[in-house]
Amino acid sequence: MTQQGRAASSPGDGAAHTTTTVEHGPFCLARCTCGWRGPARRARSLARADAAGHTHD
Repeated sequence: MTQQGRAASSPGDGAAHTTTTVEHGPFCLARCTCGWRGPARRARSLARADAAGHTHD
């Protein structure tokens, strides 16, 4: 399992959300420090988009 260096945080919501993308076999998924996990994706760009959507919710 490889962890990617891309992270995003949302400073305006009071609680810091830091997301990363993690590769697991042929899939990539987004994870957040709050415990949220995105769906497994084959495209890294989709996992990054999931992470971005989570931090903007």
